[in-house]
Amino acid sequence: MNISQRPAILIARAVFPEVVERLREHFEVETNDLDAPFTPAELVERLQGKAGMMTTGSERIDAALLAGCPQLRIVANIAVGYNNFDVAAMSAAGVLATNTPDVLTETTADFGFALLMATARRMAESERFLRDGLWNRWALDMFAGAEVHGSTLGILGMGRIGQAIARRAALGFGMPVIYHNRSRLDPQTEADLRARYVSKAELLAQADHLMLVLPYSAESHHAIGAAELACMKPSATLINIARGGIVDDGALASALRERRIAAAGLDVFEGEPGVHPDLLTVPNVVLTPHIASATLKTRRAMADLAADNLIAFFARGEALTPVNAGQLAGG
Repeated sequence: MNISQRPAILIARAVFPEVVERLREHFEVETNDLDAPFTPAELVERLQGKAGMMTTGSERIDAALLAGCPQLRIVANIAVGYNNFDVAAMSAAGVLATNTPDVLTETTADFGFALLMATARRMAESERFLRDGLWNRWALDMFAGAEVHGSTLGILGMGRIGQAIARRAALGFGMPVIYHNRSRLDPQTEADLRARYVSKAELLAQADHLMLVLPYSAESHHAIGAAELACMKPSATLINIARGGIVDDGALASALRERRIAAAGLDVFEGEPGVHPDLLTVPNVVLTPHIASATLKTRRAMADLAADNLIAFFARGEALTPVNAGQLAGG
């Protein structure tokens, strides 16, 4: 390809320098080295003349943006989720959407289990207690939490990450695993995971620890709200490593404050990086800033896959992990 004919792309957030250099071998690249999220107007301005873009969850790709960027042909998200994409609008505009599945499954499952254990065993509460200089004696019931081994794990959403968590729970911790999903797994997969399918109502009522691993959509918005929290055991914990908006954070804060559930561990939030202020005032919650996939190896693999999608699309007309292939206008 003649250098003067190379497509132009925008990398909307700072990524690994090695990934940028690899992309420069194929494209005219504009970067965002300051790593400050663009406003919608700034993003439209930066995209003028660009045929491709690499994004994170902080860039909203919708009809308004697409109307101002007629040359855009592909947007590669550095994430497995893509609720920042209006997929219908992208398809109508003929813009391919891609994501980064598989490469973050095991790392995210590790973190989900770590967050479950930290929540059940009250690690954040006890650390604050120690750091504040309040530990002056030992007591038999001091920060006594919930059992993890042998207790019932409920999983809402049983895709790749949910299944990886189920394996850790059943095989490593002897936990009975129940799950609810839009579609039931095949019998062999259920047997391999030692997981039992139940209704959502049964899941809420029976789980000692409820793990949320479902994708965000209009249908899953506030899938866990005040009514669902009221169906859970008072001794239960809730873990959300899926997406903000799946839980009604205000309702959760109230349930935690009133001890209607025992504790929660949250890696994602509605309106992040903002966090519902009530969650910051309750002690029985572990809060982390959307870092479930955050190991250097995995984050690099995610960025590499997003880059591979861009390179493959302009080289061969098809990406490795498309979201809306076959739905594009004129496709």
